[in-house]
Parts: sequence; C-alpha cells; structure tokens
Amino acid sequence: MGQIDRIIQGGEDLFLTAGIKSVTMDDIAKHLGMSKKTIYQFFKDKNELVIALVKKKLQQDEDQMCAIINQSGNVIEEMINMMKCSEDIFSRINPIVIHDLQKYHPDAWQQFQSFKADVIVRTLEELLTKGIKQGYIRPDIDVKIMARMRVNQVEMGFNPNIFPIAEFSTWKVQYQLLEHFNFGICTLKGYKLLNEYKNIANE
Repeated sequence: MGQIDRIIQGGEDLFLTAGIKSVTMDDIAKHLGMSKKTIYQFFKDKNELVIALVKKKLQQDEDQMCAIINQSGNVIEEMINMMKCSEDIFSRINPIVIHDLQKYHPDAWQQFQSFKADVIVRTLEELLTKGIKQGYIRPDIDVKIMARMRVNQVEMGFNPNIFPIAEFSTWKVQYQLLEHFNFGICTLKGYKLLNEYKNIANE
C-alpha cells in the first residue's frame, strides 16, 4: 500500500468513527505513526484528503454495484444483493460523517451528489427496465421517476431532522424504505420471488 493510500485509509478509520470535523491532521498523523509533514506532501489540507477519500469510496461503491449486477441471475436477486451491499455500507457510516460532509466539505459533498445523480440513478434505471422485461417489475412504472425517488429516499433516511439519530437506527430506517420501495415496484411474480429470497436471507 502506497503512502497516499495509507493516509486515505488512516483518515477513513478516524472519520468513520468520530466524524470529520473533530478529527485533525495531527490525529491522522498520530494514528498512522507518521509525521504531519509527510501527510502535507500529498494533501495540502484536510479538505483535499476528504475529497480524495470520497472519490475512492465512490469508485469502490460503483465497482461493487457492477459486480453485484454481473453475478446475479435476475433483477430480484440483484435487488436483494444490493440490499445486503447497502446494509454493509450503511452500518459502517456514522450519520455525523454525512452531516460534516454537507456542512464543512461542500466540494466533496458535490462529488457525492453528482455520483448519485449520474451513476446510481442510471444503474437503477437500467435495473428497473431490465426487471420490466423479465416480468418482475410492474410495466406501468416510470423508471426515470422511480430511480430518482429511490436515490432521494436514501438521502431522506439520513436526514436527522426527519429521523433524529437518538430515536431511529439509521440502518433500520434505510431497510424499511428500501423494502417499501422493492415491494411497491414488483409484479405478483416479482413479489413471490422477493419473498422467497427474503426467507432464504432470514434463515
């Protein structure tokens, strides 16, 4: 692992547990057992490090989504696997990280927004279109509208004004929203299959 990757990884370790705002470059240097000067050779400030980290995470998420789509036999299986994949991602994210990104790192947040608007919406549109052809997704849904709705649902689930962190588990909120979405777009054939996969997953 190169120096840059080590620094990004070190930042990620600390940000995910403590949020971004409270972590200093000193903390990261200490955590990695390297000098702050070394870090500043690669990143001129914390903001630059956060941008690099978001870029890396988004690339990983995109690769993971592609891998799931290539390995799944049908759209319902893809949706279930995406659910597992999101469970994995969400369970690692401290909601404060999302808040800090929005508030203190607008450039990195913008990257996240563009990724969402472009990659995730496009992937979902393709997924839904394929599902309609396979007979699992209702042919009367508008894939463009549903894909955008789904992506914004995820964001709403992270909004502490709607779901205060003290009252709601972020992952439980996301799971409920996703399940509601999945069952809402299925044909009867899709519904049955979704239930089968759910039972297998729960066993």
